[in-house]
Amino acid sequence: MTQRPAPRALSDEALSDLLGRQQFGTLASVRSSGHPHLTTMVYSWDAEARVVRFSTTADRAKAGHLRRNPRAALHVSGGDVWSFAVAEGEAEVSEPTTVPGDEVGRELLGMIPQAARPEDDTAFLEQLVAERRVVVRLKVDRLYGTALDIEA
Repeated sequence: MTQRPAPRALSDEALSDLLGRQQFGTLASVRSSGHPHLTTMVYSWDAEARVVRFSTTADRAKAGHLRRNPRAALHVSGGDVWSFAVAEGEAEVSEPTTVPGDEVGRELLGMIPQAARPEDDTAFLEQLVAERRVVVRLKVDRLYGTALDIEA
């Protein structure tokens, strides 16, 4: 009988690197019924602070779920179908940005990679206010994930 390769746990460093390489993941929050709510999100990973940041609007379901129950997880796929990382923790939802260039607006602007920054920061910050944008900060207290060393 041939032994098949088993998944191997990724180190904290490898998990953090994976989070830093990707920009899309699936955010899981908890509905009031206790069922999971999953949504694909663009995110920004701050490895040093161990915080994942998301932008959403104040009235989105995920913002309401996280205000009521801050437990959340972000699932990120690796470079192949056999690897993934999960960042778990408690999230906090900021107040909406209300004045172009306020602290929340600047944090949202800072989440955008330099190559994708808007040409007109002022117009962008005004748009964030009009959309009632908030920052979701997932403070990560647990990282886990695996890789499977086989070819697809």
